[in-house]
Amino acid sequence: MASQDIEGREVLIADEAGACYGVERALKMAKETAEKAEGPVHTLGPLIHNPVVVSELTEKGVTVVEDPAVGPKATLLLRTHGVTPEVEEAARQSGAEVLDATCPFVKKVHKAVERLDHEGYQVIIVGEQGHPEVEGTLGHAPEALVVASAEDLDGVLIRHRVGVVVQTTMAKAVLDQVVNALTDRADEVLVLNTICSATSKRQSAAATLAQEVELMLVIGGRSSANTTHLAQICSEVCANTHHIETAGELDPSWFEGINRVGVTAGASTPRTQIDEVVTAVKQLG
Repeated sequence: MASQDIEGREVLIADEAGACYGVERALKMAKETAEKAEGPVHTLGPLIHNPVVVSELTEKGVTVVEDPAVGPKATLLLRTHGVTPEVEEAARQSGAEVLDATCPFVKKVHKAVERLDHEGYQVIIVGEQGHPEVEGTLGHAPEALVVASAEDLDGVLIRHRVGVVVQTTMAKAVLDQVVNALTDRADEVLVLNTICSATSKRQSAAATLAQEVELMLVIGGRSSANTTHLAQICSEVCANTHHIETAGELDPSWFEGINRVGVTAGASTPRTQIDEVVTAVKQLG
């Protein structure tokens, strides 16, 4: 982990923190498209769950739309969380140039549920109902059941053969709890652990760092599932944990008497935002 001494206060940055490959890939696609496209450029929903970055893209001419029918002169980027096949087809039918910025790890989840559904398993998606990634995944297995916890299985009819996938940004502990509950109720439980490796590494690094500091800062959008889970994991170890989106949210009172500060960030948080927070902590003295 990176360490910076700030006038007697040590700031430690988690070994794994900030933007993952899928986010960096999508941002590169959006910026390059904005530079060369002759017509309007849109993303279907926010490209990533980071309000700061979405605002920066808007300034570059990449705007957010919710309707895929943007017309033949436009370029439409599918968000990193993915979309249903029907939504993608509607975008292509509109005549727009469609660029797929879906995270490759999310694509693997789509293929996994299609496989399980084809092989006759009762498909269960461990994830957050209504989350864009989960909604996109459901498009590939419409009869799948979405559960966010083991308690969500109460009263649900479970068949003999169950296939499980998981939202890429969920905590491993949640998946384990759901699988344990299913094991007691089904004859066969096939688990395809589709948690993104970047998510797992960030969660592990954050938990380790939280044990070593007096205050943890978790940087990322409040609508970002992976950032929210990071904050939850850190708060279980370090009660003095704060989830912030920008350096402007820092409260000087948080740092009174604090000598060791830990910093981590969600997979949709660019390094520049991490650096801005560290700089702001430094200026607090």
